Amino acid sequence: MKISDGNWLIQPGLTLTHPLQVFDVEEQGNELVVYAAPRDVRERTWQLDTPLFTLRFFSPQEGIIGVRIAHFQGVAARGPHFPLNVMAGHPVTLHNGDTYAELTSGSLSVRVSKGENWALDFLRHGERITGSQVKNNGYVQDGNTGRNYIFERLDLGVGETVYGLGERFTALVRNGQTVETWNRDGGTSTEQAYKNIPFYLTNRGYGVLVNHPECVSFEVGSEKVSKVQFSVEGEHLEYFVIDGPTPKAVLDRYTRFTGRPALPPAWSFGLWLTTSFTTNYDEETVNRFIDGMAERNLPLHVFHFDCFWMKAFQWCDFEWDPATFPDPEGMLRRLKARGLKICVWINPYIGQKSPLFREGMEKGYLLKRPNGAVWQWDKWQPGLAIVDFTNPAASAWYAGHLKRLVAMGVDCFKTDFGERIPTDVVWHDGADPQKMHNHYAFIYNELVWSVLKETVGEEEAVLFARSASVGAQQFPVHWGGDCYANYESMAESLRGGLSIGLSGFGFWSHDIGGFENTAPAHVYKRWCAFGLLSSHSRLHGSKSYRVPWTYDDEACDVVRHFTQLKCRLMPYLYRQSVLARECGTPVMRAMMLEFPDDPACDYLDRQYMLGDALLVAPVFSEQGEVSFWLPEGRWTHLWHNDELPGSRWYKQRHDFLSLPVYVRDNTLLALGNNDQKPDYAWHQGTAFQLFHLEDGREAICEVPGADGAVRFTLRVSRIGNQLTVRGEGDASGWSLCLRNVQRIAGTEGAMQAGSEWGVVVTPQHGVSVFTVTL
Repeated sequence: MKISDGNWLIQPGLTLTHPLQVFDVEEQGNELVVYAAPRDVRERTWQLDTPLFTLRFFSPQEGIIGVRIAHFQGVAARGPHFPLNVMAGHPVTLHNGDTYAELTSGSLSVRVSKGENWALDFLRHGERITGSQVKNNGYVQDGNTGRNYIFERLDLGVGETVYGLGERFTALVRNGQTVETWNRDGGTSTEQAYKNIPFYLTNRGYGVLVNHPECVSFEVGSEKVSKVQFSVEGEHLEYFVIDGPTPKAVLDRYTRFTGRPALPPAWSFGLWLTTSFTTNYDEETVNRFIDGMAERNLPLHVFHFDCFWMKAFQWCDFEWDPATFPDPEGMLRRLKARGLKICVWINPYIGQKSPLFREGMEKGYLLKRPNGAVWQWDKWQPGLAIVDFTNPAASAWYAGHLKRLVAMGVDCFKTDFGERIPTDVVWHDGADPQKMHNHYAFIYNELVWSVLKETVGEEEAVLFARSASVGAQQFPVHWGGDCYANYESMAESLRGGLSIGLSGFGFWSHDIGGFENTAPAHVYKRWCAFGLLSSHSRLHGSKSYRVPWTYDDEACDVVRHFTQLKCRLMPYLYRQSVLARECGTPVMRAMMLEFPDDPACDYLDRQYMLGDALLVAPVFSEQGEVSFWLPEGRWTHLWHNDELPGSRWYKQRHDFLSLPVYVRDNTLLALGNNDQKPDYAWHQGTAFQLFHLEDGREAICEVPGADGAVRFTLRVSRIGNQLTVRGEGDASGWSLCLRNVQRIAGTEGAMQAGSEWGVVVTPQHGVSVFTVTL
């Protein structure tokens, strides 16, 4: 909410009360409780007719400090609540002195001053990183509406930039924006978001999670340009400050706190092709698409059936439309015999024409209005109702239909929608409707994920989800929602992907070629290159098909080239995916996440790091012109082999089979030996490529298996002109290419051959350690 009217006034009708003076401090176990008054209360007569704020400071995990500011504490604590992992037993230090009270967890401390001027400060090793001063937090009474709010304003330093708050398609840096965390189906071209996460991080290496599933209003460097202001309706506000000291370390702590992303199966990284939405299709159409891909040598790994696999107006009834798919089990069996995985579209709604509507209504499985009637409206589907997943029986009913589909041959689900959840309702478990609006996305996707874990196993479970809330990163993959078929929307989608990655989500995708309208061939081809250098890759549209030959012949070449490249990159991509599971670092990374000490990276939102070693700059123009920044170091194009110094801007022109994909120095990159599918034995026939290893450095490459465990490790160290190569683990037929090296001499235990990029060294049988002299 907007509180101020400029620097001196407040908005008409508002009354503000602030904690200004510490009255008492108590140590309660590992918590610090501060009682603060809005005026001088040292005299007993001044202690009458005054509010008293209760501020509770605690630490749920090492390096994370929670703050709860409360006015009235007699309000019932209705759920739902975010799924937070509280770890008891970690050391917490309390100090209650004459001038201040302080709680310390790890390197992070919170300090409340006891002097004349109120101050709430967060410190890292004693150095202040943020906090709030006099009259920058407190209680708001809105005389216009009768509603009450609690707010906080945390300081921003000079040059401090703010990121996150979910998947947002506006500018990557949130400074100057007003954000309300309320899930909406707004598409990529608006300020609305499908995935609202009340968590932000800054380039100063700390993050803030506001622990409220309901709508949180953020004014990020806008109402007060040197503050992040956030507020919620009610009588209390709870938030957590999460220490880094780097942005990566913040995400590590944040995802340890709210849930790690699961590791998707290897096959899900391949190319997904769909029927598209409102197009006409049947089994013949599907086979025509798949045959066309095979005839053109276009690798395809997942086929998706969108909404009209069911009858019109009957979404969802989980039954194949017999008019278009008379033999669904046979069709799925035939498709799977061709090596394809199958995905089908679902949503959490039941249209009135669905045979399931009456059953759901009679058994109390559908969300109700306060008068007991089923909540319905005519948007999306006529008489649409919403499944109440707070009812265990309703959840089991819904899950049973999904299990039947899995038994038929379906491998995964596109969990669409989940954003338009009403608040004029009564939930089965008595949940707060305001809090459930966003949190519904979590319980919806959690249910579908649980079905897949039970039926196909956790190692095979994967979703294609649109809506999300805090913790939903545990159920990948998420995609960016409805975008237009133009360069502007392509850039919007990238911003959304980088933003959700900075909000704790490890895996993300988008509709290649745009969802709405049909892209010109040049947009489609540029988008294909970008899409196949994303975490996950899906061709999908609304009113037209997305198979490449409907655009032009070169589009087939582009799809083939980049799909094959992605398959070869799988040893690298899957290792980066394991890091997402273990540390919360997204596969697609904003530049500031990988280079936090490079101020030029703070605002970059048209390029990204794919993992820790590959820089990708998509082309957003028909002519192929692209500008991009290379951070410090020496960078080599992955397949053109040009080597460029960093710390400068470049402008290049690329054809449709190319874009800037640069590898940072001191990288040992693993390329697999299969360009047709993503799921193969990555440790067999691996081609390792070494990029400009500096003297005194060691490059390490770990090749995982399908379970994520490391199968083989290659280490290359350099002292002077001598390289020492060590292989550990299970591998066969591997080779090492020394990029941009013309010749070697005095090699022990290796054979050598020329390459257009450098020198290829192949270890002799049984040799695990050898040296190479440059």
